[in-house]
Amino acid sequence: MQRTHPEDRSAVQEVVERASRERAKFDFEHRLLMPDGSVKFLRVVGRPSEDQGRGGLEFVGAVTDVTERKRAEEALRRSESYLAEAQRLSHTGSFGASVTSEEIFWSEETFRIFEYDRAIKPSTGIIFQRVHPEDVALVKQTIERASRDGQDFDFEHRLLMPDDSVKHVHVVAHNVSTESGEPQFVGAVMDITAARRSQQALERAFQEIQALKDQLYNENLALKEEIDRSSMFEEIVGVSPILHGVLTRLSKVAPTDSTVLIVGETGTGKELVARAIHKRSPRSSRAFVSVNCASIPRDLIASELFGHEKGAFTGALQRRLGRFELAEGGTIFLDEIGELPAETQVALLRVLQERELQRVGGNQVIRVDVRVIAATNRDLQAAMSVDSFRSDLFYRLNVFPLEIPPLRDRKEDIPILVEYFIHRFAGKAGKKIRGVSKKSLDLLQSYPWPGNIRELQNVIERSVIVCDSENLSVDERWLSRQSLPARPVPPRSEGPAPTEKEMIEAALTETRGRVSGPSGAAVRLGIPPSTLETRIRSLKINKYRFKSA
Repeated sequence: MQRTHPEDRSAVQEVVERASRERAKFDFEHRLLMPDGSVKFLRVVGRPSEDQGRGGLEFVGAVTDVTERKRAEEALRRSESYLAEAQRLSHTGSFGASVTSEEIFWSEETFRIFEYDRAIKPSTGIIFQRVHPEDVALVKQTIERASRDGQDFDFEHRLLMPDDSVKHVHVVAHNVSTESGEPQFVGAVMDITAARRSQQALERAFQEIQALKDQLYNENLALKEEIDRSSMFEEIVGVSPILHGVLTRLSKVAPTDSTVLIVGETGTGKELVARAIHKRSPRSSRAFVSVNCASIPRDLIASELFGHEKGAFTGALQRRLGRFELAEGGTIFLDEIGELPAETQVALLRVLQERELQRVGGNQVIRVDVRVIAATNRDLQAAMSVDSFRSDLFYRLNVFPLEIPPLRDRKEDIPILVEYFIHRFAGKAGKKIRGVSKKSLDLLQSYPWPGNIRELQNVIERSVIVCDSENLSVDERWLSRQSLPARPVPPRSEGPAPTEKEMIEAALTETRGRVSGPSGAAVRLGIPPSTLETRIRSLKINKYRFKSA
């Protein structure tokens, strides 16, 4: 017992005593602790001796040194333990299968992947109980082809679990057919559900990012084109005192961050003035974003201005930034502000008051740093009187009003504008046009230009296109007489002809202050409603006093 390992002595003593007491065989293993500290493993077998002549109990047996075998077994156990842990960590199980006998062997991790109890004997049947119905044909065809042709296989399919969840597995197997030709496979099955879901989520995120990137690129391109294009003229051209007054006010408000409300008829160059304010402001290096509120459908204007989250409404396939966010740090120009729907007016008021917004369909509050310049050709005070425009929004916008004069009030600028447009369009057309005939210039100066500078630009461009000489002529037929502000013929009676103010007031009296519409004063006077609104403001006529007349 001196060599017996201290931890094994009691067990050895117990075996020896029991064998002696019961005169029984014994077969056990134990350890020896050698003088040099090493350990040996022994197997001891024995049985009682049949020769009891000496009067005592004797045993005969053998002692075998099994140290190498025990070490090999221990190494194998460690290896199997490491392999099982590696399979658990990598979600990869192993298997072996005999096609002929249909025997299948699974590792512990394979049982876990298929969510079967280890007491269940693996079989083809229980495998296909888990295979997703839509993938059964694929799995059968793959296995049958590999078995028939003796090939390896490598494919992915889905498992439908008892709780209706879906797993994705990647199966690989190698053909290790025996010498007799019996097809056998050893392989591995990997649970790739998490990886597949992560990949799908990554792909979706990438698609959304790519779509957003494309959208931002397109919008940025459109904004650059919008900035570069010349919708009317590149510069503010004119020397009239009334225009000089506008530019003086512009130069004073531009360096500030104040909200500006630009008022003027269609075609007077309101957007040009807005761009000039932006270019002379500290925000000039950032974006200038222009939005025509009248050109966007009412149900989309909120999304256009403030953006929307994915799924906010039908067709919202990804998150979209609104124009306010695109203009961050710069200027947003809201043209035709009088056309905003009531609900959008409320949202815009919040942006002006709180400098924050929420995307359509979102809950996140987004801070914005944007200067607002608005423009309209409508009478917003009249709109407020009929509750189509919020008074609180009007006063938020009307911090610094700028009224752009119509072209008929700055006729001294017409020759300069004509020369400018001739030079511009003749250069594009590759023509040399030195000037305009006196008759045409007189005609242009006498025309009231209801379409203002935009109409003048179109007439000059059209004239340059058809011009075949160095002297430009304008076809009088291009100046639409229907759009001329008709002057009512005064009645043939004694006394001086009525002034323009008197004619407008008379028309307002007859229509009870109504300007537009079939029964409005503009129709009676034969001029566009926007033109009449401008004349009412210029002549300081209070149209509201006629409503109760």
